[in-house]
Amino acid sequence: MGLITDVRDHGFEGLEHNFLTGKLEDFVKWSRARSCWPATFGLACCAIEMMATGAAHYDLSRYGMEVFRASPRQADLMIVAGRLSQKMAPVLRQIYDQMMEPKWVISMGVCASSGGMFNNYAIVQGVDQIVPVDVYAPGCPPGPETLMHAIFTLHDLIQSGELTQRREATGRGAGVLVEQRDGQAVPVIIGSR
Repeated sequence: MGLITDVRDHGFEGLEHNFLTGKLEDFVKWSRARSCWPATFGLACCAIEMMATGAAHYDLSRYGMEVFRASPRQADLMIVAGRLSQKMAPVLRQIYDQMMEPKWVISMGVCASSGGMFNNYAIVQGVDQIVPVDVYAPGCPPGPETLMHAIFTLHDLIQSGELTQRREATGRGAGVLVEQRDGQAVPVIIGSR
């Protein structure tokens, strides 16, 4: 009875690890990382790049993510692609709350991450004010290569168990910023003469 109670209350942490349970925990982390099912939440131009990532050339199905779920109850990864208006913020939160646990969030693009060029009252200045963000994918819009890099980074963090430990400790997402991988040049602002 004590073993069942420990597992029910503490999960795998309630077990003393031996060769079987240690490997089982690693297998669960590996399978959780490799079977992320994203929820569709495309808001602006970044959504086109997200759709391109799921198309034949980049083929997310190789990584167990072949179907973007229309129902949040079947998804565990939310990719927020584009600017989030104040009017859509409660909808985003509702969809996030309906997703399965454990759930992850990728903020795709500068508009989702910080409001971008839309510094006004109508746009949320970063989706991390509404949902906990685990990985930020920079760019305007970030290309499929950058989104894939963000997804691989998320897979590594899930498999290592770091995300669940951070979320339990802080109640927030990891907030990892990945580098841009799609060859876009960083814009240089040249002053007027």
